[in-house]
Amino acid sequence: MAKKSKGNRIQVIIECTEHKNSGVPGTSRYITTKNRKNTPDRMELKKYNRILKKVTVHKEIK
Repeated sequence: MAKKSKGNRIQVIIECTEHKNSGVPGTSRYITTKNRKNTPDRMELKKYNRILKKVTVHKEIK
């Protein structure tokens, strides 16, 4: 669950999209912050997945 803080900056959790479809057990998740005013939509970043051992697209989950 995303943590609320004062102001426009909030903490969000991003999860790997390729990992869900691969069938490999486990999850790749990162916690980061974003400015709610500048990026109102869901965030998408390329991050390293330790289980798949490659850089993959991670999307914000709610």
